[in-house]
Amino acid sequence: MSAGNFTAAHKYLPFGSRVKVTNRNNGKTVVVRINDRGPFIHGRVLDLSKAAAADIGMVSSGTAKVCYELVG
Repeated sequence: MSAGNFTAAHKYLPFGSRVKVTNRNNGKTVVVRINDRGPFIHGRVLDLSKAAAADIGMVSSGTAKVCYELVG
């Protein structure tokens, strides 16, 4: 997958921000670029693209507990 496909939505982070997302269930990480607003479902903080979700092994579950941090 192209790194351009690793994107995410966040309610407040500036567009273009790079965020490292770690799946707490398996320790896999991916770096995504914020390019959209959302998610708009209570309790969710990020909405990953399908490519990014697949990279950290959470496509089949649809949701996962993650940790995230801004990266340079």
